[in-house]
Amino acid sequence: MRWFPIALVGLPLLAFAVILFAPLPGAEPLAAQAGAEDHAALFPVCRGPVRITCVVDGDTIWYRGTKIRIADIDTPEVSQPGCPQEAVLGRRATERLRQLLNAGRFGLAVPRDGRSRDRYGRELRILTRNGQSIGAILVREGLVARWGGPKRAWCGA
Repeated sequence: MRWFPIALVGLPLLAFAVILFAPLPGAEPLAAQAGAEDHAALFPVCRGPVRITCVVDGDTIWYRGTKIRIADIDTPEVSQPGCPQEAVLGRRATERLRQLLNAGRFGLAVPRDGRSRDRYGRELRILTRNGQSIGAILVREGLVARWGGPKRAWCGA
Protein backbone atom coordinates (compact mmCIF):
# COMPACT_ATOMS: atom_id res chain seq x y z
CA MET A 1 0.00 0.00 0.00
CA ARG A 2 2.95 2.36 0.48
CA TRP A 3 3.60 2.41 -3.26
CA PHE A 4 0.06 3.59 -4.07
CA PRO A 5 0.60 7.35 -3.37
CA ILE A 6 3.86 7.25 -5.34
CA ALA A 7 2.16 5.52 -8.26
CA LEU A 8 -0.76 7.96 -8.08
CA VAL A 9 1.61 10.89 -8.61
CA GLY A 10 4.45 9.22 -10.51
CA LEU A 11 2.53 7.53 -13.32
CA PRO A 12 0.77 10.71 -14.54
CA LEU A 13 4.10 12.58 -14.38
CA LEU A 14 5.78 9.84 -16.39
CA ALA A 15 2.99 9.89 -19.00
CA PHE A 16 3.24 13.68 -19.25
CA ALA A 17 7.03 13.52 -19.75
CA VAL A 18 6.68 10.91 -22.50
CA ILE A 19 4.12 13.05 -24.34
CA LEU A 20 6.12 16.25 -23.84
CA PHE A 21 9.45 14.88 -25.06
CA ALA A 22 8.29 12.44 -27.72
CA PRO A 23 9.05 13.56 -31.29
CA LEU A 24 6.12 14.78 -33.32
CA PRO A 25 4.80 12.29 -35.88
CA GLY A 26 6.89 12.57 -39.05
CA ALA A 27 9.40 14.87 -37.34
CA GLU A 28 12.96 14.55 -38.60
CA PRO A 29 15.97 16.73 -37.84
CA LEU A 30 15.59 20.06 -39.63
CA ALA A 31 18.75 19.50 -41.65
CA ALA A 32 17.33 16.28 -43.09
CA GLN A 33 14.24 18.11 -44.35
CA ALA A 34 16.14 20.84 -46.19
CA GLY A 35 14.59 21.79 -49.50
CA ALA A 36 11.24 19.99 -49.24
CA GLU A 37 8.30 22.36 -48.88
CA ASP A 38 6.37 20.05 -46.63
CA HIS A 39 6.23 22.12 -43.43
CA ALA A 40 3.14 23.84 -42.10
CA ALA A 41 2.03 25.14 -38.74
CA LEU A 42 0.09 27.92 -37.09
CA PHE A 43 2.56 30.63 -36.05
CA PRO A 44 1.48 33.12 -33.38
CA VAL A 45 3.86 35.84 -32.20
CA CYS A 46 6.00 34.42 -29.36
CA ARG A 47 4.88 35.32 -25.85
CA GLY A 48 6.30 34.09 -22.57
CA PRO A 49 9.20 31.76 -21.85
CA VAL A 50 7.86 28.56 -23.47
CA ARG A 51 8.33 28.67 -27.22
CA ILE A 52 7.52 25.74 -29.49
CA THR A 53 6.22 27.20 -32.77
CA CYS A 54 5.99 30.99 -33.02
CA VAL A 55 7.52 34.10 -34.61
CA VAL A 56 10.07 35.95 -32.46
CA ASP A 57 10.70 38.83 -34.86
CA GLY A 58 11.14 39.44 -38.58
CA ASP A 59 14.09 37.07 -38.95
CA THR A 60 13.76 34.54 -36.11
CA ILE A 61 11.18 31.83 -35.46
CA TRP A 62 10.68 28.80 -33.26
CA TYR A 63 9.50 25.76 -35.18
CA ARG A 64 8.76 22.46 -33.43
CA GLY A 65 10.93 23.52 -30.50
CA THR A 66 13.92 24.59 -32.61
CA LYS A 67 15.03 28.22 -32.78
CA ILE A 68 15.68 29.21 -36.40
CA ARG A 69 17.36 32.34 -37.72
CA ILE A 70 16.31 33.13 -41.29
CA ALA A 71 19.70 33.19 -43.00
CA ASP A 72 19.08 35.46 -45.99
CA ILE A 73 17.65 38.57 -44.28
CA ASP A 74 18.32 41.12 -41.54
CA THR A 75 15.46 42.92 -39.82
CA PRO A 76 14.84 45.84 -37.50
CA GLU A 77 15.09 44.94 -33.82
CA VAL A 78 11.96 44.57 -31.74
CA SER A 79 13.46 43.64 -28.37
CA GLN A 80 16.01 46.49 -28.19
CA PRO A 81 15.27 48.93 -31.02
CA GLY A 82 17.57 51.88 -31.52
CA CYS A 83 14.67 54.30 -32.00
CA PRO A 84 10.85 54.35 -32.15
CA GLN A 85 10.92 54.06 -35.95
CA GLU A 86 12.95 50.83 -35.75
CA ALA A 87 10.45 49.41 -33.23
CA VAL A 88 7.54 50.12 -35.61
CA LEU A 89 9.38 48.61 -38.59
CA GLY A 90 10.35 45.58 -36.53
CA ARG A 91 6.75 44.93 -35.52
CA ARG A 92 5.63 45.27 -39.16
CA ALA A 93 8.30 42.78 -40.32
CA THR A 94 7.33 40.37 -37.51
CA GLU A 95 3.64 40.49 -38.41
CA ARG A 96 4.29 40.08 -42.14
CA LEU A 97 6.54 37.06 -41.54
CA ARG A 98 3.79 35.56 -39.37
CA GLN A 99 1.25 36.10 -42.17
CA LEU A 100 3.52 34.52 -44.77
CA LEU A 101 4.22 31.46 -42.65
CA ASN A 102 0.54 31.00 -41.84
CA ALA A 103 -0.41 31.25 -45.55
CA GLY A 104 0.60 27.68 -46.36
CA ARG A 105 3.31 25.08 -46.67
CA PHE A 106 6.95 26.16 -46.67
CA GLY A 107 10.41 24.69 -46.96
CA LEU A 108 13.49 24.90 -44.77
CA ALA A 109 16.76 24.88 -46.69
CA VAL A 110 20.33 25.03 -45.42
CA PRO A 111 22.03 28.13 -46.88
CA ARG A 112 24.15 27.51 -49.98
CA ASP A 113 27.30 28.43 -48.08
CA GLY A 114 26.66 25.42 -45.83
CA ARG A 115 26.30 27.35 -42.57
CA SER A 116 23.85 25.43 -40.41
CA ARG A 117 24.17 27.38 -37.12
CA ASP A 118 24.92 30.95 -36.17
CA ARG A 119 27.18 32.09 -33.35
CA TYR A 120 24.22 32.03 -30.94
CA GLY A 121 23.44 28.36 -31.67
CA ARG A 122 20.34 29.04 -33.74
CA GLU A 123 19.66 26.87 -36.79
CA LEU A 124 20.25 28.87 -39.99
CA ARG A 125 17.69 28.23 -42.71
CA ILE A 126 16.26 29.79 -45.85
CA LEU A 127 12.47 29.62 -45.73
CA THR A 128 10.88 28.94 -49.13
CA ARG A 129 7.50 28.72 -50.78
CA ASN A 130 7.08 27.61 -54.39
CA GLY A 131 10.87 27.60 -54.73
CA GLN A 132 11.11 31.28 -53.75
CA SER A 133 12.71 32.67 -50.60
CA ILE A 134 10.18 34.05 -48.12
CA GLY A 135 12.98 36.41 -47.04
CA ALA A 136 13.17 37.77 -50.61
CA ILE A 137 9.45 38.59 -50.42
CA LEU A 138 10.08 40.62 -47.26
CA VAL A 139 13.02 42.39 -48.94
CA ARG A 140 10.86 43.32 -51.96
CA GLU A 141 8.21 44.68 -49.61
CA GLY A 142 10.83 46.92 -47.96
CA LEU A 143 10.38 45.39 -44.50
CA VAL A 144 13.81 43.78 -44.19
CA ALA A 145 17.29 44.01 -45.71
CA ARG A 146 19.09 41.28 -47.60
CA TRP A 147 21.67 39.55 -45.39
CA GLY A 148 25.19 40.43 -46.44
CA GLY A 149 24.11 43.60 -48.20
CA PRO A 150 24.82 47.09 -46.96
CA LYS A 151 23.90 47.48 -43.29
CA ARG A 152 20.56 49.29 -43.19
CA ALA A 153 20.15 52.27 -40.89
CA TRP A 154 16.68 51.59 -39.53
CA CYS A 155 16.72 54.85 -37.54
CA GLY A 156 17.51 57.09 -40.50
CA ALA A 157 20.63 59.07 -41.22
